[in-house]
Amino acid sequence: MNTKKIEEVKGFNDFTGEKAQKRADIKQILVKTFEKYGFEPAETPIVEYEEFVKGENEKDEAVSDIFRLEDRGKRKLALRYEFTFQLKRLMKNKKLPYKRYQLGEVFRDEPVSSNRFRQFVQCDIDVIGSSVKDEAEILCIAKRILDELKIKASICFGNRKLLNEILKEQKIKEKDKEQVLREIDKLNKNSEKEVLENLKRYNAQEILKILNNKKEFFKKYSSYSEVEELEKYCKFYGVEVEFIPFLTRGLSYYNGNVFEIKTKEIRETILGGGSYCFNDIQCTGISFGLDRLSSLAKMDLQKERLMIISLNRDKESISLSEKLRQKGKEVVLKFGKPSKALEYANSYGINNVIFVGEKEVKEKKFKIKDMKTGKEKPFLI
Repeated sequence: MNTKKIEEVKGFNDFTGEKAQKRADIKQILVKTFEKYGFEPAETPIVEYEEFVKGENEKDEAVSDIFRLEDRGKRKLALRYEFTFQLKRLMKNKKLPYKRYQLGEVFRDEPVSSNRFRQFVQCDIDVIGSSVKDEAEILCIAKRILDELKIKASICFGNRKLLNEILKEQKIKEKDKEQVLREIDKLNKNSEKEVLENLKRYNAQEILKILNNKKEFFKKYSSYSEVEELEKYCKFYGVEVEFIPFLTRGLSYYNGNVFEIKTKEIRETILGGGSYCFNDIQCTGISFGLDRLSSLAKMDLQKERLMIISLNRDKESISLSEKLRQKGKEVVLKFGKPSKALEYANSYGINNVIFVGEKEVKEKKFKIKDMKTGKEKPFLI
């Protein structure tokens, strides 16, 4: 077979060894924390009808990047690009508030970079039937997880209602509002001069001057009360947040406070989310990108794994292995030549080895060997 055929497709990755272990450990931390705050798991299909995937947000950049498919029945399908739109189906007939979390792969047919892939794992929490108090709790969860992963980051937020209020005050045409918000959102990536030139097309250049005002200036807008309430409840949780007036987020379904969490280590946002309305019900959520968390997390991956090597005492070796597993130990069991087993232990970083031979079984005494130092000591079961 041509070796080119078995290479990864650009933007899609294999993960094994320490990388895979780190990702698995982060998932465990996420799930453990989500469930502490009362979120329950959900699973949804990777493939959906294209029309459902696009929804009312067809012009959004993320939606325009969806992978399109067609099945044997010529139905137009697409791979999910996120989990949020699928909540329109999951939320039906649920007692509110409905708090769900989901971890899984999503797909976007977009340019690839060192921190941007075409298949990536999102880890989402959402509250269906939410208030600003739920937004504060979600930001608290984000802070707790980042602290556990030893990632230093800033939690920033803006407010879509406030921006829409400013757009209305500036008499921006209804048909131009979404595009103006998209241009404003580019202040994170492009220079102010570039954004200003683009806003001139919609006669919206005055908005930049307004957004550059100090925080107190925005108190005159009625929507600013949501900003103050979120800050108040974040303070109750001991979470520091920073209000950024121009923060918009790229998806047009957002209608209230929106969040972005950034670190100085990479340019891209590591967490993002906000509040939105589905089926006339107010909701809020945030998304953790596993790939970026994994690249930033400072974690100790040294797990206590044991290897039991059977020296022609297979029954006793299996019995010992099962006894240790029942006590919560991670055990690899090897049969055959000891030299091959030790070579295997070295290659997979298994530092502790127990030999089970005739002498050990007879005396009911086992020794554990440290592969790093070569020293042996009695092993108590």
